[in-house]
Amino acid sequence: MTAPQAAPSHPATVVILDFGAQYAQLIARRVREASAFSVILPHDTPWEAIAQYEPSALILTGGPESTLTVDAPAVDERIWAAQLPIFGICYGMQLMARDLGGRLVASAHREYGPAMLHLQNESPLFIDVQNDSRVWMSHGDTVEKPPPGFVALASTERCAVAAIADAKRRFYGVQFHPEVVHSEYGAQMLQNFLRHIAQIAADWQMETFVETAVAQIREQIGDGKVLCALSGGVDSAVAATLVARAIGDRLTCIFVDNGLLREGEAESVLAAFRDVLHLNVVHVDARARFLERLAGISDPEEKRIRIGHEFIAIFDEEAAKLTGVDFLVQGTLYPDVIESKTAGSKAGHKIKSHHNVGGLPANMRLRLVEPLRTLFKDEVREVGRVLGLPEHIVARQPFPGPGLAVRVLGPVDETRLATLRAADAIVTAEIEAAELSPRPWQYFAVLTPVRTVGVMGDGRTYADVIAVRAITSEDGMTADWARLPHALLEKISLRIVNEVAGVNRVVYDITSKPPATVEWE
Repeated sequence: MTAPQAAPSHPATVVILDFGAQYAQLIARRVREASAFSVILPHDTPWEAIAQYEPSALILTGGPESTLTVDAPAVDERIWAAQLPIFGICYGMQLMARDLGGRLVASAHREYGPAMLHLQNESPLFIDVQNDSRVWMSHGDTVEKPPPGFVALASTERCAVAAIADAKRRFYGVQFHPEVVHSEYGAQMLQNFLRHIAQIAADWQMETFVETAVAQIREQIGDGKVLCALSGGVDSAVAATLVARAIGDRLTCIFVDNGLLREGEAESVLAAFRDVLHLNVVHVDARARFLERLAGISDPEEKRIRIGHEFIAIFDEEAAKLTGVDFLVQGTLYPDVIESKTAGSKAGHKIKSHHNVGGLPANMRLRLVEPLRTLFKDEVREVGRVLGLPEHIVARQPFPGPGLAVRVLGPVDETRLATLRAADAIVTAEIEAAELSPRPWQYFAVLTPVRTVGVMGDGRTYADVIAVRAITSEDGMTADWARLPHALLEKISLRIVNEVAGVNRVVYDITSKPPATVEWE
């Protein structure tokens, strides 16, 4: 099909209502890749709260439940009368059909995995979409009869109604998942909905985000003074630079050496932010303090929470030394928020408490400024480049806020930290020296609580096991293990067992995310 004449366009926010879908964040990514801004809200968010975003379109996600049950997750019914374009995906399409008078049944032939999409009617949803293309299905219920005013647009071998539309009201639905790469023209369909149906312009760029963020920071802070929790990673670097652009020298950065950093990291961070970015940085040596708080603690959630509380206590103390400081800047990202509380969705589950989200105390004195809270990691890197940050800071691999505490499995002490630092330095050096294309998104060592028997110098050893983790990813929400060359893995292993005292075995983690997370804790 050919594109119709271009319709008037306008800046927009796309609100995604989440029914506990495993792909909700991927939908948000696809919308942003189409240069439109997106936010994820719980499916039962009241219309008044949705309207505050001034949405130009709504997307209803998939979900694990059935619309045929009495207590099926639902939406505020006022969205159907809001005169907004709506795109329902999987469960979202079924809910649309149910609420608007269609008929659904529990299918005798469930459909999971690939299917061929047969187009039955012309639609702007299928502009530049090839007939009989592959889509990805995951459903048990099916729409047997579309609601009044709707027509069926497509089918598959097992699903007679695979897409529906009420063009007059601009309501569209698909039974498959266009957001996943397994759906050949899925991204094109989402773009068609945004451009040709919702008439949303491709005008959300990082330059726009920077301008908006700076204005919002100025409005939030007013004439106040601000502390920034500076870790040295790209997230806090970009957050600090954004705030500095907004308020100038009223920003003071606090770099806390918590004793959980990689080899030589404290020195390199201070040099980068004082000499390169010319920020006002206060260095706090809290190594003994954090190790005391972590003494004997094995549970990873407890580690994260203790670290989060200790960071806040230090920032409160440093703020008290200054006059008029009421705000704390953090480099919190969207994946941190999602994994800590699944973007507020009542249909989702917490994965882990990030020290800067779920690990924060309820009685904080400082008010938070989190300018990156709606961005994914690769988007933050793009913002950094727009701000003119040096590439060695922008491209730095992610490092968890709790640092090596969540890479030393079990209790944390200085001896085990020293072992891990030495092994991690070898992993980093060898991977960065290798000619890899692409280079892994993240790579590091983990000190396991396992000890094994070995032989060194004709004698028996009983020593630690180091795990090596290297992953490929676009945004940190999903990841695959990096296929490192065997010769490189051999070199890493040989160096670790020969150079790191107390280690006699090295293993390589070949687990994707999901089912695992990137970090072991």
